[in-house]
Amino acid sequence: MATDALFEIGLEELPARFIDDAEKQLHDKTAAWLETLRISFTNLTTYSTPRRLAVLIEGLAEQQMSMEEEVKGPAEKIAKDETGNWTKAAVGFTKGQGKTTDDIYTKPFNGTTYIFVKKHIEGKNTIDLLPGFKDIITSINFGKNMRWGTQTMRYARPIRWLVGLFGSAVVPFEIANVASSNTTFGHRFLGTQITINEPKNYEEQLHQQFVIVDAKKREAAILQGIRELEQEQSVHIPIDKELLNEVRNLVEFPQAFLGSYKREFLSIPEEVLIISMKEHQRYFPVRAQAGGELLPYFVGIRNGDDTSLDTVIKGNEKVLHARLSDAAFFYDEDRKRSMKEFLTKLKRVVFQEDLGTIHEKVERVIILTRLISQHIELPTADTNRAVRAAEISKFDLTTSMVNEFTELQGVMGEKYAAFYGEDAIVAQAIREHYLPKSANGALPETAVGTVVSIADKLDTIIGCISVGLVPTGSHDPYGLRRQAIGILRMVHANKWDISVEKLIELALQVYATSKVQLENQDQAATIIEDFFLHRAAYILKETGIEQDIIHAVLHQAIGNFTYSLAKAEILSSKRNDETFKLSQEAFVRVLNLAQKADSTVIDPALLKTVSEKALYEKYYSVNQAYHQSSRDAKEDLQLLEQLTEPIHQFFDQNMVMVDEDNIRKNRLALLHQIGQLIYSYADVTKIEWKQSF
Repeated sequence: MATDALFEIGLEELPARFIDDAEKQLHDKTAAWLETLRISFTNLTTYSTPRRLAVLIEGLAEQQMSMEEEVKGPAEKIAKDETGNWTKAAVGFTKGQGKTTDDIYTKPFNGTTYIFVKKHIEGKNTIDLLPGFKDIITSINFGKNMRWGTQTMRYARPIRWLVGLFGSAVVPFEIANVASSNTTFGHRFLGTQITINEPKNYEEQLHQQFVIVDAKKREAAILQGIRELEQEQSVHIPIDKELLNEVRNLVEFPQAFLGSYKREFLSIPEEVLIISMKEHQRYFPVRAQAGGELLPYFVGIRNGDDTSLDTVIKGNEKVLHARLSDAAFFYDEDRKRSMKEFLTKLKRVVFQEDLGTIHEKVERVIILTRLISQHIELPTADTNRAVRAAEISKFDLTTSMVNEFTELQGVMGEKYAAFYGEDAIVAQAIREHYLPKSANGALPETAVGTVVSIADKLDTIIGCISVGLVPTGSHDPYGLRRQAIGILRMVHANKWDISVEKLIELALQVYATSKVQLENQDQAATIIEDFFLHRAAYILKETGIEQDIIHAVLHQAIGNFTYSLAKAEILSSKRNDETFKLSQEAFVRVLNLAQKADSTVIDPALLKTVSEKALYEKYYSVNQAYHQSSRDAKEDLQLLEQLTEPIHQFFDQNMVMVDEDNIRKNRLALLHQIGQLIYSYADVTKIEWKQSF
């Protein structure tokens, strides 16, 4: 027989950002727990709202599955004495398993014979095992925990009630002085305390109490409410997925409503209005259906029904009016000041105590921007724009607007720079140098913005790691991992011919001549290169490249990241390519033998056979062409493949390890030189070739 079970954790309001992950943990941990207990079930559904996490387990077996277990005892030589009788060790082992020596059998394990017994483990009643669910509840991890009252337990928010049901029976357990029961609570203001009579009725009973426990259904209700407002008002309400996800986790019973603000606020930059609505009030901006211009309306999501909705709307409008009035005041006041005044203030703003002020950081970024521009051969006009953008990249940090709305850094820099008459591309670069804002976020659109962004991020990464601020685990307060990934993505997107190691070298050079003195730069360089290597490997893995291919391509350094990525993609495609088998075998054989070379100097006069002369001549021509190529991964591999036939003929017609010392060394030197050429492309010995022949 099978029975349904239900567990619910009732909490003070959880932060929206914790809920989705907590629900996933609840699902995965519950499934794993039941599997470990050998209790079968037909379906597992999780629910979440700001005030609860719950799991419904349908078709749960009423008894744990029995099992036959094989238990390994001591080695036979310990279990038997010299006369072949069972020793105390054997007797003790069997007694501990509820067996006798008559139940012993032997079999080899890792080259040694051991004694074994088999025992039957009878399955227990499920109801007796379910109280252990409390361990699932306490094992859920949150981004930040707290203690409450006199409790020593740490959790995201205080636990207020617990539900544990197996059919209609209460599953007894207790956490933080809260005992489980069959009682839960509806909406904080619209609902009441209720008794869950059957687990399968949980969702419907709570819906009657103005709680939609299914997060996807709450999201659908929000979208439906927004679409109805669109039709009623003939407007367009863009759906910000991130905002939708957050709002979904802020309410238990969503009700969409339309509010408005004064049209005169539309004179403020659009980004300010949207940030004020989205980030501070969780409102959806409203646009015109035709043209898409921003309209003086907003859509909010109330946690409740439509009772007294007009009053709710007026309250929300009042709050937004106050915030937009502040924004309008800051916008006007900032434009009364000069850019020079804002730049001067940067001398008093500390970037990091060991790395100086923001002003000093900007000075380093200016120099690094010029150096990078030169190395990638950026046109002179764009180089000058990039340097100017670097000079004023941080001025908006001291403006009143950014001080109040920190999310607008860069955005206001662009707006104010245009107001002060700066070149449009320079102004745009100020905003773009903060991009990408996430690992997979949008990249700068201009080369000018890209160079400044790379320079700024490099300065932060090199500086922070050099003073010991290396990210550990989930601790990365300066977002160094994200910034390193951003640098790699920008270099790749622009196909710039500059190695990652060169970028690091340039940044370290700038620090060496700055007011900030970094100790042990050589050691720091190694740590930084390794840090970038891990980020490069992460990107390759995210694009679907296998781990062994990643190791083969990044075995020495990242180099030109675009080239490295292209090599990885090509080698990945060659893994099961029958036509590449001969080349793969030739390259691997060369690399394996090349390690034995004592000398790397080839003496052409010692090349005696036709095949080794042919290999040398082919290597010479391929090597020249390879080092003159434009670093096209496909073409370079095709060049190397020209060595395939001469290599096979060489091995077929020559013995490398001959007795003549000079001949042997010369042949090994030839293989070493060829190996270095192959090695510069990739260490193909690290690849698990899977051609099926």
